[in-house]
Amino acid sequence: MTSDSTLHDAASRWIAADPDPATRAELEAVLARADSDLQAAEDLADRLAGPLEFGTAGLRGPVRAGPNGMNVAVVTRTTAGVAEWLKAHGHAGALVVVGRDARHGSEAFATAAAEVLTAAGFDVKVFPRPLPTPVLAFAVGRLGAVAGIQITASHNPPADNGYKLYDATGGQIVPPSDGEIERAIEAAPSAADVPRAPGAEVVDLLDRYLDEVATLPLGHERAVRVAATALHGVGAGTLQAAFERAGFTDLHLVGAQAAPDPDFPTVSFPNPEEPGATDLLLALASDVDADLAVALDPDADRCALGVRERDGRWRMLRGDETGVLLGSHVLSTVDRTVLPDPLVATTIVSSSMLGEIAKAEGARYAETLTGFKWLVRAGEELVFAYEEALGLCVNPGFVRDKDGIAAATLAAGLAAQLKAQGRTPLDVLDELAQRHGVHLTDQVSLRVTDLAVRGQLMAKVRATPPPRLGGVEVGLEDLLPGADVVRLTGDGVRVVVRPSGTEPKLKAYLQVVAPVTDALADAREAAQERLTALRADVEELLA
Repeated sequence: MTSDSTLHDAASRWIAADPDPATRAELEAVLARADSDLQAAEDLADRLAGPLEFGTAGLRGPVRAGPNGMNVAVVTRTTAGVAEWLKAHGHAGALVVVGRDARHGSEAFATAAAEVLTAAGFDVKVFPRPLPTPVLAFAVGRLGAVAGIQITASHNPPADNGYKLYDATGGQIVPPSDGEIERAIEAAPSAADVPRAPGAEVVDLLDRYLDEVATLPLGHERAVRVAATALHGVGAGTLQAAFERAGFTDLHLVGAQAAPDPDFPTVSFPNPEEPGATDLLLALASDVDADLAVALDPDADRCALGVRERDGRWRMLRGDETGVLLGSHVLSTVDRTVLPDPLVATTIVSSSMLGEIAKAEGARYAETLTGFKWLVRAGEELVFAYEEALGLCVNPGFVRDKDGIAAATLAAGLAAQLKAQGRTPLDVLDELAQRHGVHLTDQVSLRVTDLAVRGQLMAKVRATPPPRLGGVEVGLEDLLPGADVVRLTGDGVRVVVRPSGTEPKLKAYLQVVAPVTDALADAREAAQERLTALRADVEELLA
């Protein structure tokens, strides 16, 4: 354990090298209390436990002083490392775009990143205001930038912020880039010694992005009523503008969640997947008699859809339901004279139904590791990609990442077409199940305070895999060393276990598949019984 004197010295060195007077004072106050306050001593040790790890998801962490937090000093040294990495790959002086969301610290962090890059000789473009992450991803490709930086923590808790990096492909970085950048950060000077200079050019590409969204295959119908929420993030204005540009005029926003608010006062976790996060949205959808509900996460790269059940109640679709719904729709709109061999992709933890749909449509299908950094690299002629965690790319031609704004706009077009036919998204999901079998998915998510627990549980599963799950014999496939993932599969059963890459969780992804031989309701009931049994077994396995 680090000694008090070592902690004191480390804190003093960090304070001396921190260019931000606010975080210098913050850490000085913690240090002053640490000698007599156990809680302050533990806080100090945590802040100095080590630098935030730079991975393929960039950085994420609590906004606070110290190397183990998001602050101007950390962003400054990180960007110095990114600048050296870009130079090492022959991109000295090239164009880099910097964007931000509206979280605590985002404006200061974006300014620091832009000024470090400017001082390092790069041509830096910055956005005039907080904008969704997909607009940044779009700008990288449209402007021919060698990199893009978005300051965002996506759907993390309010205390967090983050730093997401795109490379010259317009997609998020992949190995070995993350390791190269991390080593460059380690070699960077102290933050106070990193040069910074103003002078970045302000650019606004929102109109060009909206023009592209309006070219999606939206159909001819526009009579659809949509209720939507931005969950206190930056998506409301862009969603509204996208709908107007595309001709959808009947949009109702959850007023209490429409304006950006970094404290996220109406939700515990600003993630559409979390229980309670979409309660206000579904209440609004019911009140206005909507045809579709849409929930964006705070940086608007994720999109969740809500529908009205046949008994009148509203519910959110699971990510896999939305994925196959929109994937099937996209494939039905592809012009085979332009794209004769289209590809759709999802991840190893998502529903396998998309593969069955692709087979029936004569399209190619790919499964990748989790994360859009892999999905957008799935292959040529990619027309659609999704992951079950509400990530949807319906527009890989102009955004090589998940895009909640584009997905919501496409979903509105589909809902309008179905409404004109007297049908709903649930009717399409029923038809897909009849044709390809009932695919039910679920997730067991174990949140941990000690990250070592995740490794211990993964080792346990590898060492003593269960012979049966959900009443079915299963075998184990270990994806090491390529990925810290294990797959347990049997007849109509699949479980994928992995540590989360962005949250302190161990996740198990469950799927059962049941053919429809008679009534769809009977097949769904049988599949649900097996899924319930499977979930119980997996919860016991990870206990």
